[in-house]
Amino acid sequence: MSSPAERFAAARARTAWESTAAGRFAGSLGFALDDFQLTAIKAVQEGHGVLVAAPTGAGKTVVGEFAVALGLETGHKTFYTTPIKALSNQKYHDLVARHGAANVGLLTGDASINGEAPVVVMTTEVLRNMMYSSSPTLTGLGFVVMDEVHYLADRWRGAVWEEVIIHLPPSVQVISLSATVSNAEEFGDWLTTVRGGETGLQTQVIVSEHRPVPLWQHMMVGQQLFDLFVTDGSGGGTADVGGTTRVNPELLQRITSAERAAQSGGWRRADEGGPRGRRGEPRGSQRGGGRDGGSGRSGGGRGRGGRDSREVGRGGRSDRTRGYSDARGYRGDDGAVPAGGALPGGVASRTQVIERLEREGLLPAITFIFSRAGCDAAVQQLLGRGMRLIPDQESVAVRDLVTRRVEAAAVDPRDLGVLGYHDFVEGLSRGYAAHHAGMLPLFREIVEELFTAGRVRAVFATETLALGINMPARTVVLEKLVKFNGETHAPVTPAEYTQLTGRAGRRGIDIEGHAVVLWRRGMDPMDVAGLASTRTYPLRSSFRPSSNMAVNLVAQYGRERAHELLQSSFAQFQADRSVVGLTTQVRDNSTALEGYAEAMACDRGDFREYGRLRHELSELEKKQARRRQAERRSDIAQALEELEPGQVIQLDGGRKGSMAVVLRSPKGRSAAPELSVITSNGSLQRLGVAGFRDVPEVIGTLRIPGHFNPRSPKARKDLASALRSSVHEHPFPGPSDRTRATAPQDTREGSSGHGRSNTTAQVEELRARLKAHPCHSCPDREDHARWAARWWQLRKETDDLQRRVAHRTNAVAKTFERICDLLAGLGYLTEDGQQVTPQGGRLRRIYTELDLVVAESIRRGAWDRLTPADLASVVSAIIHEARGDETAEPPVPSVEVAEALGEMAAIWREVQDAKREHDLTGDRELDTGITWMVHRWASGRGLDEVLRGGDLSAGDFVRRAKQVIDLLGQIAQAADGDLARTARKASDAVLRGVVAADRLD
Repeated sequence: MSSPAERFAAARARTAWESTAAGRFAGSLGFALDDFQLTAIKAVQEGHGVLVAAPTGAGKTVVGEFAVALGLETGHKTFYTTPIKALSNQKYHDLVARHGAANVGLLTGDASINGEAPVVVMTTEVLRNMMYSSSPTLTGLGFVVMDEVHYLADRWRGAVWEEVIIHLPPSVQVISLSATVSNAEEFGDWLTTVRGGETGLQTQVIVSEHRPVPLWQHMMVGQQLFDLFVTDGSGGGTADVGGTTRVNPELLQRITSAERAAQSGGWRRADEGGPRGRRGEPRGSQRGGGRDGGSGRSGGGRGRGGRDSREVGRGGRSDRTRGYSDARGYRGDDGAVPAGGALPGGVASRTQVIERLEREGLLPAITFIFSRAGCDAAVQQLLGRGMRLIPDQESVAVRDLVTRRVEAAAVDPRDLGVLGYHDFVEGLSRGYAAHHAGMLPLFREIVEELFTAGRVRAVFATETLALGINMPARTVVLEKLVKFNGETHAPVTPAEYTQLTGRAGRRGIDIEGHAVVLWRRGMDPMDVAGLASTRTYPLRSSFRPSSNMAVNLVAQYGRERAHELLQSSFAQFQADRSVVGLTTQVRDNSTALEGYAEAMACDRGDFREYGRLRHELSELEKKQARRRQAERRSDIAQALEELEPGQVIQLDGGRKGSMAVVLRSPKGRSAAPELSVITSNGSLQRLGVAGFRDVPEVIGTLRIPGHFNPRSPKARKDLASALRSSVHEHPFPGPSDRTRATAPQDTREGSSGHGRSNTTAQVEELRARLKAHPCHSCPDREDHARWAARWWQLRKETDDLQRRVAHRTNAVAKTFERICDLLAGLGYLTEDGQQVTPQGGRLRRIYTELDLVVAESIRRGAWDRLTPADLASVVSAIIHEARGDETAEPPVPSVEVAEALGEMAAIWREVQDAKREHDLTGDRELDTGITWMVHRWASGRGLDEVLRGGDLSAGDFVRRAKQVIDLLGQIAQAADGDLARTARKASDAVLRGVVAADRLD
């Protein structure tokens, strides 16, 4: 028991704490702060910048909210920046509820509300633009909160975060909030470097890996729910961050059984078989009935290992996270699944998954599908099964709320059909909905509001939901572990997995959260375990200067000072750190090269020269081998393309089971031809060039039934039987009669072909020079040669290191200098590149990716003769980027638009030529995919007519329309006279109906 003096001292300390701004803020919250939150707000109170890195849902935004409160108390402005408008809108409402509408403003591309308020929420781009224009709104700025600051790794928009951090005055405290990253200290060091300034205050790095709500990891096999992990401690279903975690042996056993059953075509119903515990439940599963309606903790499989356990150490993710092909399981990209949402390959249907989660008490849940069409299809599947997750009385209240929101937004009733409104409302009234970027923003906001309020119990979402929006659930479900990353389908990374599953577990509501991965054929539980247990997510800069950035920097700081500023970017900071290690390695290699040179010295002559000849000969011979291999691959590819369905080919040199009948052959000479075949043992295979050692031999033909379904195990088995019977009853021609599958006559050997004969002559010449060299007759030649080989290998590695050092040293500033030279040549900077010209002043106001194309179009008058609808149409070609499923080729709205697009295309080519001349990365091409739609919309046509015949969803169209409005606003500021007026009229013409429906007023 403490003494009276100790109690008195504690009371005094408590009183002192409660009298501070941090103490008053903490006392107003109604809940106790965690240690990392207390540490952070104390640092902010002391005047430091902070970097807070913590898991999703840990409560790091409390630190940003304290900065807001401190700014109001001390009379300083606070800007709260976010990466996306939806998060800005959400944070605006949160802060208005706490501090009142008079104290909080909002600035995004869509809305401008009370912009001179002491607290303003904004997207990061808005702050960047304010800084470059020296906006008076910056006066009195004391705090900037950068929510989701890890977004600076984004390849397209990440540079904005670094620009803001570099250019903010040193007196401004920066509060950076980030997801957990493994190099937080490195990022903090950089922040201290660029933010120390005259104050000398460091940026304090506060890292927390603790989740306030424990996260349990599961896999669902069929309709059975298994813990992913077993451990020796109390955290059975959670990933052990500090040590080794074993994958549940019962899960492994069940998956092995499922794989065998699927291969034999004998997959049982998803709810049959497998090890079972009490009351018929699968052992190791999570059963409902726990506290707060959550899941209880069944003991099966926890706290004990077993001989079948497989271990995953920290960061122990397999490097082969396998997805699944459409030949083995559901791809899910188009949402096309059988009635009821059943997924092939023994995977539970979407309705079955939701039903199981409801029985277990694991709703509300977010199911990540990674496909917009898949999200919409999931809702349709639940509607088709008549599923209801909320009571009738709640349904009526939900319908009333949606009706009021849509009426308040003034959505044209004629547009409701094309917006999918009726199915949207029906799903919401039953407790479920989709959430993706293809939806109308207003609809997404309604889903977020109802889900947060507990009125929607199941949401089917794409990964965009995970980007900072406060929408946690009790459970997160992942249908697959492969997603489209903008260029290709790639495995989900550990960082993405953590961000997605981080939505599970509502602080203050749930005692635990749950992550569920749906198993399907080909999915290795060790890959899932690796994703769940990896904690290494380095933050990498994506910073790169642009033309707009260059003119703004030169205008504000001058070229020399701008050069110095760019040297302080996080990109250069990371490059310089890596150069230190590379330079050390170059120095060590140089010492080793001297030793190798001494070891290969020969008294008969210059062995370094002799070694060079041997090295050149070896490289030429390798080149010959690679060419022969490439020619072989080319021959195989040609043969594959010319095969026909029904032809029987020989595989793998005639081993057992090596015959196959062709189902589908690649046509059109694709870059990577792939052949679909059924082998004589009944397996369906896809074979590319790598699957053949030599050109495949055609040994006969076999009729394929017209109704043949390669996905049917029975159909494959019957066809394989027919193939074997044909071989038995009517043997195909013997080896002497076989012909290669239309293999081209190889006339390239020997001296045919100038390239090859030239290489052969060089080889022969080098061999002759080697034999004539004095060192060739040295009795210790091969000993010397071994050292020479090591010398050449190390010399090659060292040269590569030196090139990397040269490339990274001052890389950002060098790029900036090349951009300045380009801009000087185009007239946006003076000839010496030291000052901005009037044309450069226009470029300063244009922030789009194709900034130079826009500036040149304004300068050359490419848009001077256009109507407002025409201008909106051509501007859309600058901002639009087609998704992979957009295939329509739209007509050109008018002759004037066609002429303007032609002139813009010529400008684009000239800009690309100029960039190549200055060794700069080129730009993406113009995309006219929505010019017709935007023209019709700006001309006053209805939404149904605008979208008819196109591939764009209503939500995508609204988003693109807002981007068009944003660029038109930039053009209005950059241009003069008639074009500026036309741009403003065009903006007004686009900003109507559903495009204006979700604006905050």
